[in-house]
Amino acid sequence: MDNVDNFARRVKLSDSISIQKPVRKKRNLSAEKKYQILEEIKAHPDKKGEILRREGLYRSDLLRYEEAAKEGAIKELRNSVPGRKKVKEVPLEEHEKIKAELERKEKALADLTVEHMILKKKVNGE
Repeated sequence: MDNVDNFARRVKLSDSISIQKPVRKKRNLSAEKKYQILEEIKAHPDKKGEILRREGLYRSDLLRYEEAAKEGAIKELRNSVPGRKKVKEVPLEEHEKIKAELERKEKALADLTVEHMILKKKVNGE
């Protein structure tokens, strides 16, 4: 009977203590953060495990980030061509605004030039 009571107590204790597997939280890291992690691991390869644990990541996550970075770099390098960069087109509205500002400044410069010439004549006694 004593064994049955002990067993019953152990069953009740084990029922109240539930063993749960740790649930991995889904991390939503920005692209900049992922790249920063990659750079940190490149700088300190001996601390790779420590960095992954700190960030809550797995090795497979790191491999995906590395592959994405490689693909992005290759894509960008394919798009780059030697020579001068293409001239960006300016919207008509912005062009008109800049043109009006230039005309206003040219007029102000002309007025100041005339004023300067008048003052110069007065000083020289002409």
